[in-house]
Amino acid sequence: MRVLVTGGRSGYLGRHVVAAAEPHDVIALGSAEADIRDRRAVRDAVARHAPDAIIHTAYVQSDWEVTAAGAANVALAAAALGSRLVLVSSDVVFSGKDGRYDESAPPDPITPYGAAKAAAETAALAVCDDVVVARTSLILGDGASQHERLVHALVGGGDGGLFADERRCPVHVGDLAAALVELATTAHRGILHCAGADAMSRYELGRAIAHRDGLDPDVLRPSTRAELAVPGPIDVRLDSALAGRLLTTRLRGAREFLAR
Repeated sequence: MRVLVTGGRSGYLGRHVVAAAEPHDVIALGSAEADIRDRRAVRDAVARHAPDAIIHTAYVQSDWEVTAAGAANVALAAAALGSRLVLVSSDVVFSGKDGRYDESAPPDPITPYGAAKAAAETAALAVCDDVVVARTSLILGDGASQHERLVHALVGGGDGGLFADERRCPVHVGDLAAALVELATTAHRGILHCAGADAMSRYELGRAIAHRDGLDPDVLRPSTRAELAVPGPIDVRLDSALAGRLLTTRLRGAREFLAR
């Protein structure tokens, strides 16, 4: 099976997906070969490699053209070739007002990034017959994620705190990568939540990271997202029970995979 991974050269998740897909014929697609904002370049790259499946991990949080339009370009190319598409989306498509969300919950984003991800989902589901939208949460676990690096910086004297009022369901990058590769080989279509088993605040998560790495968790300071002028979801707990039934890959909770 030939699997093409967008963001597979420089993306944090993309590199892990490439590694997880090694038993297959895997192609890591980077921006040097095809700018996903360029519909023709994406179409030509996908046609040239002729993948059986595309795992789309590429995004730029602050760039609508990459996150939304880029995903639409990938979806159109996948549909034209008849390739299966696994689109990585995010829990930020939800506002957080309902707390717990399963796959039937309608998106109601309150941030530009959330809106871009919701638009990407809509495009993929509209143009592709063979597509699964894999929504996930905070991604970490190998020591190199932005969340883990932030905790080390804060323990080392950096300025700032970690939200104690924001609840998410962190997932291990290796678990998620394996789940995405598995989804590329299955027949499941539609939306699937692929987050970790534990709902935690960023402050709880930071303390768990510090404890795992032998740092002093008491140095970390709690803060609240509610105090910020910039909006953001407060309580977004993805219900991943369906993924637990469908996948052989187990999506561990952060309390387990960060245990020392």
